[in-house]
Amino acid sequence: MGYDLSIIVPVYNEEDNLERVEKELSDYLKIASVPTSILFVNDGSKDNSQEMIEAICARQPDFHFISFEANKGLSAAIKAGFDHTESRLVGYIDSDLQTAPEDFNLLLEHSEDYHLVTGVRANRKDSFVKNMSSTIANGIRRAFTKDGMDDTGCPLKIIHTDYAKRIPMFKGLHRFLPAMILLQEGKIKQVPVQHFPRVAGEAKYGLWNRLLGPLMDCFAYLWMKKKYINYKVASKSE
Repeated sequence: MGYDLSIIVPVYNEEDNLERVEKELSDYLKIASVPTSILFVNDGSKDNSQEMIEAICARQPDFHFISFEANKGLSAAIKAGFDHTESRLVGYIDSDLQTAPEDFNLLLEHSEDYHLVTGVRANRKDSFVKNMSSTIANGIRRAFTKDGMDDTGCPLKIIHTDYAKRIPMFKGLHRFLPAMILLQEGKIKQVPVQHFPRVAGEAKYGLWNRLLGPLMDCFAYLWMKKKYINYKVASKSE
């Protein structure tokens, strides 16, 4: 079957969430506004996540997986998803399901006119410390990137696959996906989406990852922006 959208689901030690992930994503496939597939990227999980993923994919024909030999981090998992996607559009959602799969349909409404559409988490259901550190980190990032995005950490995005494949990923760059589309002279948009508390498993990132890490990544982004190569072919021979 040909798919218009492939949704990447990075997984790291999420065995407590995967049954709910299967149910909610399989329910979404029934109402998706375009033909859609699911791609699990197992980022070297040490629990039973891989066994559960294989069982899910065996009984769900539109679910697929790739599995890393070792844990490489979220940016690597997203890049692997980009690399293995063949559909016109590629989406991304976290396996903690703090965002709702059905909100992909809200993003798809704008995917023809924009090369990246990202969610903005309305009424976030996180702790005060997590919300505050995220707000500060987003403010710092906006000052560096000028991308105008309020919530690049929102784990609900749709990108044109050809643009996604041209992103030169490095660790931490998942926070800069809108800015990397702008470097390609693409168009970006943010759309309010639902947000829910985590109901199972544990968050994988602490204060360092949410605040100090992104600050350091901003300097890496500025270096990449200065060195970034972007070109358009005017014509070529047959």
